[in-house]
Amino acid sequence: MPSIPSIDRARAALLVMDYQVDIVARARADALLPRTASLLAAARAASLPVVHVVVGFRPGYPEVSPRNLAFSDAKRTGRLSAGSPGVEIHGAIAPRPHEPIVMKHRVGAFAGTDLELILRARDVDTLILAGISTSGVVLSTVRHAADGDYRLVVVEDCCADPDAEVHRCLVERVFPKQATVAKAEDVIRALAS
Repeated sequence: MPSIPSIDRARAALLVMDYQVDIVARARADALLPRTASLLAAARAASLPVVHVVVGFRPGYPEVSPRNLAFSDAKRTGRLSAGSPGVEIHGAIAPRPHEPIVMKHRVGAFAGTDLELILRARDVDTLILAGISTSGVVLSTVRHAADGDYRLVVVEDCCADPDAEVHRCLVERVFPKQATVAKAEDVIRALAS
């Protein structure tokens, strides 16, 4: 695994994506919470902007097309309804009042959101990514951000996927073509230096 490039703390941000109560439970990702909380604490200590990204839908799910296979099941079952307890960010990594929460209606963090505006306003050019799931929000966000010329660090042990083999393939073979893939302890160390 390559070493982490130095992180310009004045130009970097941490994105904590889809760490919502229902998603953490469905992905059985409870083991990620302490590690992600440590990463979050290190980012805050280094004065990095932290942006929380969540998925959710308005009553009636007007954002979900019947052609959208990814979210049609959520609409049918009533999951991911904005304001419901399951959509809340998990308490172990709760946002602070000044940390923006970006609500998305698609898989990736950028599609149809104001994330780009928030990052540009802070002159961010480096993104540190943690998210559930690796094949969903992390993959979609890496692709979009790489096309947008962001420097990327994917924190592999703060990401999870329902399919362990898919997670492994992405972090070992796909992401390294567009991002630095690192463990949380290495990113935490880099933020502290």
